Amino acid sequence: MRRLEAVTRRRSGVRLGVASTLALAVLATAVGCQRSEAPPPGGTPTFVGLAKCAGCHPKEAEAYRGSDHARAMQPASDQTVLGNFTNARFAHRGLTSTFFRRDGKFFVRTDGPDGKPGEFEIAYTFGVKPLQQYLVPFPDGRLQSLGIAWDTRLKAKGGQRWFHLFSGETLRPPDPLHWTGQEQTWNYQCAECHSTDLRKNYGAPQNRYATTWAEITVSCEACHGPGSAHVAWAEKRPAGAPRAPAGRTGLVVRLGRGAGSWIVKDPQRGIAEWSGQPRSSAEEVEACARCHARRRPIVDPYPYGRPFLDTHMPALLEAALYHADGQILGEVYEYGSFIQSRMFRGGVTCSDCHEPHGLGLRAAGNAVCAQCHLPAKFDTPGHHHHKTGSDAARCVSCHMPARTYMVVDPRRDHSFQVPRPDLSAAIGTSNACSGCHRDRPPRWAAEQVVRWYGPTSPARRPHFAPALDAGRRGLLSAEKGLATLATDASQPGIARATALASLREYLSPASLPAVEATLADADPLVRATALTSLETLPPGERPRLAAPLLRDPVRAVRLAAAHALADAPRHTLSPEQQADLDRALAELVASETVNADRPEAHMNLANLYARLSRPADSESALRTALAIDPRFVPAMVNLADLLRPQGGDAEGERLLQQALRIAPDSAEALHALGLLRVRQGRGAEAVALLRRAAQRRPESTRFAYVYAVALHGTGDPARAIAVLEKAHQRRPADREVLTALATYLRERGDARAALRYAEKLATLSPGDREVQGLADSLRRQAGSR
Repeated sequence: MRRLEAVTRRRSGVRLGVASTLALAVLATAVGCQRSEAPPPGGTPTFVGLAKCAGCHPKEAEAYRGSDHARAMQPASDQTVLGNFTNARFAHRGLTSTFFRRDGKFFVRTDGPDGKPGEFEIAYTFGVKPLQQYLVPFPDGRLQSLGIAWDTRLKAKGGQRWFHLFSGETLRPPDPLHWTGQEQTWNYQCAECHSTDLRKNYGAPQNRYATTWAEITVSCEACHGPGSAHVAWAEKRPAGAPRAPAGRTGLVVRLGRGAGSWIVKDPQRGIAEWSGQPRSSAEEVEACARCHARRRPIVDPYPYGRPFLDTHMPALLEAALYHADGQILGEVYEYGSFIQSRMFRGGVTCSDCHEPHGLGLRAAGNAVCAQCHLPAKFDTPGHHHHKTGSDAARCVSCHMPARTYMVVDPRRDHSFQVPRPDLSAAIGTSNACSGCHRDRPPRWAAEQVVRWYGPTSPARRPHFAPALDAGRRGLLSAEKGLATLATDASQPGIARATALASLREYLSPASLPAVEATLADADPLVRATALTSLETLPPGERPRLAAPLLRDPVRAVRLAAAHALADAPRHTLSPEQQADLDRALAELVASETVNADRPEAHMNLANLYARLSRPADSESALRTALAIDPRFVPAMVNLADLLRPQGGDAEGERLLQQALRIAPDSAEALHALGLLRVRQGRGAEAVALLRRAAQRRPESTRFAYVYAVALHGTGDPARAIAVLEKAHQRRPADREVLTALATYLRERGDARAALRYAEKLATLSPGDREVQGLADSLRRQAGSR
């Protein structure tokens, strides 16, 4: 059976701060790097704090002090706590919590980790608008975030109240989403992006944290890096000395908009172009991306000034996170959206729109867009076709539609797309027009767009959405569309990388050239993800393509290359390549241990060790995952699978039964236990378990396929064919399902029906002689009847 890869276990779009995506097979990246000055002669720079910075930068410090960054996390006090702690009571799904004060401190009386009521002191506030969360310290060094938050909006807007972040769920220990559970642990989920110089300091043997920080909130050096060398330079600088050249001020990370300005050179086009020193969006965007991306860290401690993909792995345009056209769906923050945009590719940076210290917009309303988009052309009814001054006439209404997270927090999409109701009509994506005109179908909006702007306007230009949608739905056109998108340099890198990640499911000799071409792509995001597609090839065929990338200058690409080659036969690598692989594997292991406090990281390591033929290490890693979280079902399933060839089915059975007690609807555990029953010769029980697995995960054709094979093997070919036909309807391009349908129907004597599926299979695999032979044989049989 297939090993489970580690995944995040969230059940809704509500998240605490910027957490990570742990799926090892998905590697994404950004392009470029931050500007980093040469190391100072005085050794490694250290953190000096806001007060020191403010001495020379009072204007920036004053703007910063009122910002959300300055209030990202603060000690609980009369000045920082905004919630009602005057014995306020809040009831949610049968549980009443009380917020009160005692001896000048703040407390909550609610259910604790054992499910029993207890009193817990609030140590820190977390965030400030439109909601504020509260952190409770635990003896093992954890800070846990309460699931009940304070709505800081004005009362007239529905605020000034307690509310539950998971309003639709009943959460009780040991649910990981309960406020005392693992998914609400600040040290892992939130700390890096709400503090400065965060050191998690997790101790695996004791399962404890000794987390530290230079400053409790997001301060100057969180963006600019440790400032001691810069302070030393400034203190030695003579009064009135001219401005120092770049690279000689002791800064670790040098951020700036560059000398120049945006100028509208062509009034007919009406869009500004940069005039001045050459600039790249990537430098500043990557500095912000550390916290404004859905990502996971791959190094610890954080090395300031390095390229984003040397330090973190962002998520791609995954179905749970983004619509097929790249619009936001899950809580993804801004980075993954912005790097899709034409503005990013044109050199626009975060600080062109946002003042980086106070964090406000540089202008109000449409004026912020008018910095680069000529109002006479764009801020008129001739462009937006709505009444001037109305909400519909706001640029953001059409180009930055909002989605609400954490119950009360609307956030705008930063991909700056042109509304595409035609895509909504074709593939079901959302669009800004239908957000207002809810009584009209998307096709009506699409027709309006054509009437306003014509059939060849930007609102109709080719988009990557149909290819990604075909890949998500398993359509027959998926492979060709994904391969074409992957090699289309005019499309955003994150969309091309997502196409490569999806192509992994469909890879054949027809699409392999596209993957090979992208291995040399200038965008490391694309290179890294192309490597993951190679993992569907036989291990011995991968070194030719993947081994050169073991020396890639970007860490994420090297990690992907190491993962692709982990189970490659050593004799297929030269001595130099073997040494490169060993170094990259060491980096890969280190990248997982950054999150050693998470069971997913140890399961990723277990899967890696299994591919390296190190079963003892694999077993140890899985047992470590279960020591961290005894209810982590994926590790139980994988451990049962690992023990099978060692004659450990008895323990494996106990593990799977335990998994089903914890998660009765786990399709993976049902499927694994069903396969165990097959090996035990208990056919009826096996079929029942495999049926339940297929029912729990109807989107998985793999579960349906195995269930059908079991039905066929126990003498029920008619039901097997029916199950396969439904699976084919859900994902028409699944080769396993098509092969089984053609085979079973031929066995039943229905050559014509078998031929329909064989011809589809032949279309998907034009160079496969075995498939072509099957189709030819069925044509002869069908023709003779």
